[in-house]
Amino acid sequence: METHQRARSSVLLIVAVATIGGFMFGYDSGAINGTQDGLRAAFGLSDTELGLTVSALLPGCALGAFLAGRFADLWGRRRVMMIAAILFVLTALLSGMAWSAPVLALARFLAGGAVGAASVLSPAYISEVTPAPVRGRLASIQQVMIISGLTGAFLCNYALAAAAGSSLDLIGGHAAWRWMFWVQAAPGLLFLVSLAFIPESPRYLVARRRLEEAEAVLTKLFGAAEARAKVDEIAGSLDMDHTPSLDDLKQPGGGWRPIIWVGIGLAVFQQLVGINVVFYYGAVLWQAVGFSEADALKINILTGAVSILACLVSIGLVDRIGRRPLLLVGSGGMAATLGILAWCFAQAHMEGGNVVLPAGVGLTALVSANVYVAFFNLSWGPVMWVMLGEMFPNQIRGSALAVAGAAQWLANFAVSSSFPWLAHSVGLPATYGAYAACALVSLVFVAATVRETKGLELEQMPE
Repeated sequence: METHQRARSSVLLIVAVATIGGFMFGYDSGAINGTQDGLRAAFGLSDTELGLTVSALLPGCALGAFLAGRFADLWGRRRVMMIAAILFVLTALLSGMAWSAPVLALARFLAGGAVGAASVLSPAYISEVTPAPVRGRLASIQQVMIISGLTGAFLCNYALAAAAGSSLDLIGGHAAWRWMFWVQAAPGLLFLVSLAFIPESPRYLVARRRLEEAEAVLTKLFGAAEARAKVDEIAGSLDMDHTPSLDDLKQPGGGWRPIIWVGIGLAVFQQLVGINVVFYYGAVLWQAVGFSEADALKINILTGAVSILACLVSIGLVDRIGRRPLLLVGSGGMAATLGILAWCFAQAHMEGGNVVLPAGVGLTALVSANVYVAFFNLSWGPVMWVMLGEMFPNQIRGSALAVAGAAQWLANFAVSSSFPWLAHSVGLPATYGAYAACALVSLVFVAATVRETKGLELEQMPE
């Protein structure tokens, strides 16, 4: 019993540390929101220049996810996460010190590399060190931490702006917007220090033929009785004649293995349902039912609370009913709520350049938008990351994550950058209708291609 308790404590400690990467993922993505007035004033940026500077994060995320997946096979999961943590700290400092827009854009691009690395390696690492019966719920904590990071950034930015008077006013001789970047260094440093206290992934150690080290790690995680057999099982799932590489993704007849395309599909559909832009007109929805623009922080906190509650429900269900049912329910729910939003915006009219919804329609849109967020965070939000971390066989996990992670961030960039044009040129009803159609297609995709991984050991993952 004492050995089991120690093993459980080791697993929980590892998960707690690894999910700080998810917190940094969310915090770094959200911190930019409070700085934009300051950036515009400090560097004299136009709307286009500001958009390019802010969005420099996303291409960096795609590159970081790709390189992290590859380097994780060469250098180890923990070491690459430590590099990401160092990048979090350095880019936070450089962003706050930035003396020009190009310097800030470079800092944001490099920060994106850290975000991309954390986005794929934290859930993969958790999957590789946790027991199969609880792997889904522990990996799902990543999504809770991402949302917590976003909410933490909103709160910190608000506190700094309130203390200074605005993001342009000074704290300690420096504009508040600079402090909004600098404070990111604190959780980044915590992530770096914490990583020193957790072990390397035993799957990586076996792949590098460091069998004694792998057995020692597995003994701490599962007990001595299981460790030796586990080492042999992991070794049996690997091609010990060569180091994992991108060539392992190919199938004998040419082209990538089908499982790679399933992973890419999961990664891309998570973005094609529009989660990163569905609240682009969020303020309009709230104002339509009587809330003021000054309530934006409360709205963000409420949305974050809804998201976290939905994630907690997912954590309770993912190892009971499985990943595939949650994805199917999420796709159906998002298709319905996005369809309702498209209908609501079709009832809108313009007043003074602003979108105005009739009172009853506004309330319907507001409720639908929040139910949509709940469906996403019940399903595709956490479960996609769980699936990517566990669905690939050991031999190809790092390379497959490199490809799927890069695809996820490229899709994020494509959807985020295309929304303003679509909303203006095509219209909100058609744009939200397109997201609803993508959610419906994602349901068909999951039903046709995704296999259940609940309860399977990583060594048993189907091709």
